[in-house]
Amino acid sequence: MSGLLIDVEKCIGCARCVRACGNAGIEVEGPWGARKARATDGCILCGACVDACPVDALSIERGGTSGPQDLDEYRDYWVFAQVDEAGRPLDVALELVGKARSLADGRGCRVVALLAEGAPGTGAADLESALPPRESVDGPSGNAALLISVGADEVIRCRDARFSTFDAEVHAEWICSLVRERRPEALLYGATVFGRELAPAVAVRLQTGLTADCTMLEVDPETGLLQQTRPAFGGNLMATIVCPAHRPQMATVRPGVFAAPEPDGARVGTVSDVPLDDRLAPRVRLLGVERSSAADSITDADVLVVVGRGIGSKKNLGIARDLADALGGKLGCTRPIVEAGWCDPWRQVGQTGVSVAPRLLISLGVSGAIQHLAGMSGAQAVIAVNEDPDAPIFASAQYKVVGDCVKVAEELLARL
Repeated sequence: MSGLLIDVEKCIGCARCVRACGNAGIEVEGPWGARKARATDGCILCGACVDACPVDALSIERGGTSGPQDLDEYRDYWVFAQVDEAGRPLDVALELVGKARSLADGRGCRVVALLAEGAPGTGAADLESALPPRESVDGPSGNAALLISVGADEVIRCRDARFSTFDAEVHAEWICSLVRERRPEALLYGATVFGRELAPAVAVRLQTGLTADCTMLEVDPETGLLQQTRPAFGGNLMATIVCPAHRPQMATVRPGVFAAPEPDGARVGTVSDVPLDDRLAPRVRLLGVERSSAADSITDADVLVVVGRGIGSKKNLGIARDLADALGGKLGCTRPIVEAGWCDPWRQVGQTGVSVAPRLLISLGVSGAIQHLAGMSGAQAVIAVNEDPDAPIFASAQYKVVGDCVKVAEELLARL
């Protein structure tokens, strides 16, 4: 049996465990002189109470969480290549394959892309006609060829009508069966709406770790562990997380954090078609789709004009929007602008918004809080305008203008 174990013979009822717990997961009850600790439904097995107990009366038994016998059996970097409704790999999938390529080269292992192809509104009988063609004698084609061209050595592909909807349970069972059979060292997902649902489902089934919304991935040259860095404590610091005892090491990464590599048509790779278990029946039926009014997106913008509180007032947004239009770009903003009701939430760049990687980002009146910087780290060139010469945004900018951002924007517009 797994859970928090309490040795009532050792427990002295001091309540230090209660003070150490941040989730109301343990309490002390009983009359004075016979008070004992008791676990509650709030316990998340974090171990804080165990560390706080002065008499070693508490321990945690984790059923089914023992690590693999031999971590050396686990090789290769895998990427879940999510597709869009038209059946094409998302940009974040290509970005992650490229990043996995650089990580795998340092480890001397391969990159494998997982491709689940389905077609909305089709049944098993006519699925083949709705999907990209299978490989010819000349080599891979369609989605598989694209994934290979950006860095994959192998594409593990499954074509099944049950993948026609984004059913996390079906995808998770398929991925877990492959992981148990082939044992990858690491598995990366895009931090999309579906990716954020799928990755935890896989982590729970495999009893391994998962780091969400990473902004940096590196391999420790001494241990070979995947170092997964993400903002922590409200974005006030960056935490680097490792998973030393369980495999695969797993992380989700927001779209736009890494740059997608240019496709190389000369790259060669293999495609392995695998079946989906016939016994796996979806428990969710899609009745329809309602489009959000925020159908637009700033994540794919080549040019982005981002406004902060330094813009002064809502009326000045028109100048920033005109500047974005003149450059063929889009308008983004910081969290205070959204909270003031000046912009829609989908325009927010930052830890609680979206991550972007434009070729050019013009920052107008943005101070440069770490939460915002985490979302714009993928920008290739940054022009920052701020009246404060010590604004943190300048540390991330290649071109820096100390001045009134509205006047600078007006001058840029006039010259354009």
